Amino acid sequence: MSAIEPARISPGGFKELGPLNWAIAKLGARAIRAPRFSLFNVLGQHRLLFLAWLPYSGMLLGMLSKLSVKDAEVVILRVGHLRDCEYELQQHRRLARTRGIGPDLQKKIFEGPDAEGLTDRQRALITATDEFVVTRGVSQQTWAVLSGHLTKPQLIEFCLLAAQYDGLAATITTLGVPLDFPD
Repeated sequence: MSAIEPARISPGGFKELGPLNWAIAKLGARAIRAPRFSLFNVLGQHRLLFLAWLPYSGMLLGMLSKLSVKDAEVVILRVGHLRDCEYELQQHRRLARTRGIGPDLQKKIFEGPDAEGLTDRQRALITATDEFVVTRGVSQQTWAVLSGHLTKPQLIEFCLLAAQYDGLAATITTLGVPLDFPD
């Protein structure tokens, strides 16, 4: 199911979200400069789960994160590409640009670990992300290379980040979350 197909759960408003989640969704929409933040307007309909998920997701996006925001965006963009999740890609193409990953580097991330011009660290992150998403694990060889670039806490966070965005892509696609921007 593509995000362009009809939503299985339509974005909710005040009644469906309740006052707190509605306010969070409105603030989120303002932050991304969109009329609404469809992901929040859908997930917010499970009121308590949304409130539990939000700080975890926020932490993985940079609040108190052990991975740099640039490293996180490399992983997220690659997951979105592998899962063909246009919603995730639309959000993170924009966010990545604000975090130093312009269109040229994004193209290389989508091309894969053999793309010309990637750093060794970026290659390691992309290779590990590919394995994690496709095989549900990371080979010893890839882990050894990744371990040369990341600390133990960063390795743990890499796994949780890749898993979070893989699961989020599956959720977005399954629920048919509509895009926030017309492009």
